[in-house]
Amino acid sequence: MQALTAGPAAAPRRQVIAGSVMASVAMIMLTGGMLAVWSEQRTNFVESEGTWLPNGVVIPEVAANVALIAFIAICTFAQWAVWSVKRQDRGHTAFALGVTALTAIMVINAQAFIYAQMGLGIADGAYATMFYAVTGMFTLLMIIGVVLTAVTAFRSIGGRSDNAIVVAHAIYWYTMAAIFSAIWFVVYITK
Repeated sequence: MQALTAGPAAAPRRQVIAGSVMASVAMIMLTGGMLAVWSEQRTNFVESEGTWLPNGVVIPEVAANVALIAFIAICTFAQWAVWSVKRQDRGHTAFALGVTALTAIMVINAQAFIYAQMGLGIADGAYATMFYAVTGMFTLLMIIGVVLTAVTAFRSIGGRSDNAIVVAHAIYWYTMAAIFSAIWFVVYITK
């Protein structure tokens, strides 16, 4: 009796990557909506009051610029982790993920520095409310990114053979770089 030939190999599962792409689209939509509200509030406030930024409030632009530049490093390290995990190099994967998390924590620290230097309360007017809403959302997404990096490190260094989580991790950080670029331009540069 002859056996039938084997069927085609099952397609690799990509649920993590698809989930990361969907989450990225949702984050971009959230940020776009918040920046649209920011722009509308700014336009209305400038037309009625004349100035959007409260008097005496100085935004430390150096910290915002350093955070923007740090995203180049974050994306580079995230891609390095993808490159390393595909070559089954756990040492470089661990190092790349660790440096990604460390750099992301530095961006969170830069945002905390901006909050401290501004000396502006949340209820100190429309500008303060919108500023803390937009940058607070960004800070929350950064914290989620650090947690995702930790989960990715535990899974990939722990011997999981799927590379999809590391690719999804990189997609998340690319999206965060795009999000912060928009926030940097609208909130920190155009004020």
